[in-house]
Amino acid sequence: MTGPKRSLQQQRGDAAESAALAVLEQAGLQLLARNARYTVGELDLIVLDGDTLVFVEVRQRKSEAFGGAAASLDARKQRKCALAAQCWLRQHPRYAALPCRFDAVLFSGVAPNWQFQWLKNAFQFQDVF
Repeated sequence: MTGPKRSLQQQRGDAAESAALAVLEQAGLQLLARNARYTVGELDLIVLDGDTLVFVEVRQRKSEAFGGAAASLDARKQRKCALAAQCWLRQHPRYAALPCRFDAVLFSGVAPNWQFQWLKNAFQFQDVF
């Protein structure tokens, strides 16, 4: 039995997350979790970059209209990510003492001809609280 059918937009988002993970792993980051969902928000990817815990938000837009993928990472979305990160850290206390950052991997266009940008330290906890 399969789950509910994913919309085209959800399928594009899944493809962008997989592409982002491939880029991150190629750069040496190690996947800890994917699609960690909480009532306050969702974390697309959680990875280790050496001894730094990285919460990664993946954004994909077909065009740059209305600011593209970067503009979709607004203050509301940043806050949801930060709240979800707090939830994840409570569930995984062994990582709580590590330094952490929020990265964004942004895709524009249509696969496989995406253009992407990896923004390290796109925002910080203190930016949203």
